[in-house]
Formats: sequence, C-alpha cells, structure tokens
Amino acid sequence: MAVSKSGAGEFFPDKKHVRNSLVTVGAFITTGVLTARLISFRRGNSHLGQKLMRACVVVQGATVALVVGTAYYYGTQFCQVGSV
Repeated sequence: MAVSKSGAGEFFPDKKHVRNSLVTVGAFITTGVLTARLISFRRGNSHLGQKLMRACVVVQGATVALVVGTAYYYGTQFCQVGSV
C-alpha cells in the first residue's frame, strides 16, 4: 500500500508565508504592560494595576484585530491572484 505525503504544499503551492511585524510589536507591548501590572500589584498599588490590566486587555484586542485583519487581507489577495 502506497502512502502519500500530504501537506499544505499540495493545496497551496504558491502561497507565501507573511509575517506581520505589527503583531510582534503588539505581543511585546502586551508583555510589557502585563509585566508592569505584576510589578505594581507586588508593590501594593492596586489602582495602577487595575488600569494596567485594562490597558493589557485593550492591547490584546488590538493585536487580535491585527491578526484577523491581516489574515483577511492576505486571504482575499490570495483568492484574487488564484482566480485569474
């Protein structure tokens, strides 16, 4: 019995992997805000820690929006190129 190697290369031979540097920046900003939050809670400043937690949620939401937006943009670009 022959075993075929299946992979994404069969289905998307011309697809390029795209790296969005804004997603990386968003991840680092989220890490920085989360670290500052943990430090402020450790020092006993719970009000600042609460504000930083809200900022962390906002930055995480923006990062997820960038990921989804990038996937949608490059997904439509790939479909347009593939249909021509």
